[in-house]
Amino acid sequence: MGFWERLIRWTTTLLVAAVILGVLTLAAHWYGPVIRQNERMRREILRLDREIRQEEETARQMSAAIRALQEDPKAVERLARERLGLARPGETVIRFEPPATNPPGFP
Repeated sequence: MGFWERLIRWTTTLLVAAVILGVLTLAAHWYGPVIRQNERMRREILRLDREIRQEEETARQMSAAIRALQEDPKAVERLARERLGLARPGETVIRFEPPATNPPGFP
């Protein structure tokens, strides 16, 4: 192989490498914003999926509470005692108040 043949082969190789590098750089420039947007959307989808699971769990809990209030008289009684402070005739209700905080100026 002569000098000129080697020179032509190296030049061709370097030219092909430069074209490939140019195409890759151009593709990265064009598709970079699309790829970043895709990543943002995937993160948003994951966040929304977590939120959906939390809301579904809340809905299950509320449905169970509603079902209990519709079907279980003891649940209704417990709720009336807790929230409304009701008692049966003859019962004594004892309420505990939370401890008072230190008044201002008291060390």
